[in-house]
Amino acid sequence: MSAITLAETFVAFALSIVGGLIGTLMERSHRRLCALISLGAGTLLGVTLFDILPETLRPLNWGMLVVALVSGYALFFVVTKYVFHVCPACAASHFDEATTHRFSEIALGMTIALAIHCVMDGLAIAAGHQSHGNVEQTRVVSISIVLAICVHKIPEGLALGSLLLGAGYTPGATLVRVIAVESTTVLGGVLGGLFLQNASEFWIAFALANAGGGFIYLAAHAVLGEILRHHKTLVLANFIGGMALIAVLTFALKSAFH
Repeated sequence: MSAITLAETFVAFALSIVGGLIGTLMERSHRRLCALISLGAGTLLGVTLFDILPETLRPLNWGMLVVALVSGYALFFVVTKYVFHVCPACAASHFDEATTHRFSEIALGMTIALAIHCVMDGLAIAAGHQSHGNVEQTRVVSISIVLAICVHKIPEGLALGSLLLGAGYTPGATLVRVIAVESTTVLGGVLGGLFLQNASEFWIAFALANAGGGFIYLAAHAVLGEILRHHKTLVLANFIGGMALIAVLTFALKSAFH
């Protein structure tokens, strides 16, 4: 695995810890969290639409691309339905006082679900570097994926920290748990670097599209949940802003590399 991939997964991991630290120190604000969640969700959908789909369509064709997207979406759907929400930021609005009082009963399921989510983040970063497109295309895709994941990691860590505090953990114990869960992002990057290093163009593209399917699930779950309940204008504005950020970045990078 390349040193760049490892460094990028550590940056994503570090940003989630920063988010967790903020969550332990700042007063919780549902409105602020909604804005951050929506911005992160927009970047995830943006990188799927503007980078992953164009990069993976040629090696996969439409049929296999749909299979890869659906499999990534289905993984997060199944984990959320039968284990726990795969994203604390997406699930934050579902937690009330009654839920946090019985947090010890659901902590294991939550840990497993978040670990799967973080491993997939790390795999996506690694897959972005293994793309078989030309050098310029690979750089654009990998930078966009890293940016989207990093933007998403801050509200993810913040939400996780807030939920743990609400469940009665001390700030120190909360931060330790955030670090333990989010460290699986690095594990995903290492696994992706090892297993995708000599993979064919087809499997690299499949892994990228699979990650894209998971990103679509996270974006839809986060935004629809908030739009149906709170702050519609705020949510839509930040969601569109996140997508626009990735679109502008992708255009700028392609222009710079060409």
